[in-house]
Amino acid sequence: MDAPGNISWGITATALVLLMTPGVAFFYGGLVKAKSVVSMMMMSFGSIGLVAVLWILFGFSMSAVDSPTAFAGNPFADFGLGSLAAGEGSNVALIGVAYGATFAIITVALISGAIADRAKFGSWLIFAGVFATVGYFPIAAWVWGGGWIMELGTTLFGADSGIGVIDYAGGTAVHINAGAAALALALVLGKRIGFQKGILKPHNVPLTLLGAALLWFGWFGFNAGAEWLSEDMGGVGLIGLNTLGATAASILGWILIEKIKDGKPTSIGAASGAVAGLVAITPACANLTPGWSLLLGAVAGIVCALAVELKFRLGFDDSLDVVGIHLVGGLIGTLYLGLFATGTGLFVGGDARQLVVQLIAALGVLIYSFVVAFIIGFVIQKTIGFRITNEDEIAGVDAVVHGEEGYALIDAR
Repeated sequence: MDAPGNISWGITATALVLLMTPGVAFFYGGLVKAKSVVSMMMMSFGSIGLVAVLWILFGFSMSAVDSPTAFAGNPFADFGLGSLAAGEGSNVALIGVAYGATFAIITVALISGAIADRAKFGSWLIFAGVFATVGYFPIAAWVWGGGWIMELGTTLFGADSGIGVIDYAGGTAVHINAGAAALALALVLGKRIGFQKGILKPHNVPLTLLGAALLWFGWFGFNAGAEWLSEDMGGVGLIGLNTLGATAASILGWILIEKIKDGKPTSIGAASGAVAGLVAITPACANLTPGWSLLLGAVAGIVCALAVELKFRLGFDDSLDVVGIHLVGGLIGTLYLGLFATGTGLFVGGDARQLVVQLIAALGVLIYSFVVAFIIGFVIQKTIGFRITNEDEIAGVDAVVHGEEGYALIDAR
């Protein structure tokens, strides 16, 4: 793993995943009102600044545990990572820290899409810092750092069962986590002024397409990046192909639903379908054959295209469909493994045990993340306030909160 080729791929994958958060900023930025684009993009960039610092100070230390019963690692075990940096093999270890930081960053940034057009930036940063600390860092330990989710198969079925929760790159820790938290914040902040279907349209479609392209580009590091720690990076080919195939199939599934429902396939639908496919393949990228990955992508595109309509039926304002894409897509990808994971899925040589552990892990993260995010958001709203006033929302959150405009349409010089 310390060969030059492995190290080169490790740092490249880290850069690719870091680029995904600006990709989120562009994707979200194009979907909001012109008077909110700066605010929307700043929530992503604010997440980069804050979460990266917290991860280096104590988040990485919290992301591994000694026992499946532990909540999280000791945040003060190596505060600031001075000991890790001075230790043997620090080159490899520190790349791993940087790589892990990018996952924490994008998980928090994704949540912001649910509260577009109406959130205070300072309150968002407080939420981001607290949620990263008690939301993402412990869940990362549960899923990848020796925690209860990582050891769930052994706990339920024994060490010889060969069954364990499969979440290669973050179906639970990133997407279900972010989607559940997004639902909680959408409920805390309430609906935007004029919230109803067809009223609040994207202000810049090309910006959203650019964001989707950057996300797809970076996702190859997101899914295949961890292979830099293997001896020969033997899984990169399958992971890369699945990341391509599932995403492409999801685009087709989404625009097919649009054509059937509304008569026209849209570019926003294609971009959203791509993200839904990327979300669904994230936990499954290393454990499906390419054919099953194509089916997963198609299912994700179809189901997520239908799921984004739930906010209008149920009356919650998930502004940019974080719930419909990330929560639903994450659930689809995580549970699909219980059916089609190579060797252990119910229909490909296994039995129901894989589905059982996948379901328990998904529900555990969903419930915990929702409750934590709701409590944090509620406390912020009732103390310093999370939502801007109706007057400021009408005036435009960019000018009120940041003193900037996304587009200088008149040159005053």
